[in-house]
Amino acid sequence: MTEAETPSENPAPPLAYHNDVFLDSEEGRPIRILSEYLQPLEVFRRRRVHDTIVFFGSARLEESDALGPYLAEARELARLITAWSEGLGSPKHRFVVCTGGGGGIMEAANRGAAEAGGRTIGLNIGLPHEQRPNSYITPGLCFQFHYFFMRKLWFSHMARALVAFPGGFGTLDELFEFLTLLQTGKIDRPMIVLLYGSSYWNEIVNFKALARHGMIAEADLDLFHLVDSPTDAFEILKQKLVTGMDAKTPAIASSTIPPERGRM
Repeated sequence: MTEAETPSENPAPPLAYHNDVFLDSEEGRPIRILSEYLQPLEVFRRRRVHDTIVFFGSARLEESDALGPYLAEARELARLITAWSEGLGSPKHRFVVCTGGGGGIMEAANRGAAEAGGRTIGLNIGLPHEQRPNSYITPGLCFQFHYFFMRKLWFSHMARALVAFPGGFGTLDELFEFLTLLQTGKIDRPMIVLLYGSSYWNEIVNFKALARHGMIAEADLDLFHLVDSPTDAFEILKQKLVTGMDAKTPAIASSTIPPERGRM
């Protein structure tokens, strides 16, 4: 046998879960999706994060804008919530401020929580214009998502309350996701939804017209509260959160058929 004919050993191929080409392929998509569930789950369990207060709102807002004052108010509300939560003395990290991790309202809320000395979470998303995580997110509690639906799952998975500040398509999408989950009983634990800035929300969404036309039930109007100051928002949150502190561990979906609340 000549040297050219001498058989040579094939190099061992990488394990499938070490194969970047496979993981980035169409066939690897289910693994990528599952990873965006399991990685945050492991971190939150290890760091004993159990409940969140979610802040939604525009990433575009700047202090010089007409709606710019909302930035300071989001920052102050997040500071009040976090200072109160830190004083509860629970071994669990209760009522942690959680945002989408970007700028504008999200950065303001993360900043307020950080200034109060608490942990704060950022669920960032990869976008064409490259949303960058803000600098106020607690190290180790900043997560990067590719899939919007997995990011929204984590917004709702541990949430005890949602505060929606003025925002655009993304804020509206996230807000109505929450309201739909509550309306249909898929979130079956106590949940507080605050729409911050009544003049904005009353202009943007005519909720009463939805009920008048029979598109939602009158009872669905009780799923949220309109608020206009950090103090008022904090008092509602504090009162209702204390009432629900012994509620069961958050779960993304109910395993039972919820009672009928009216037509969707």
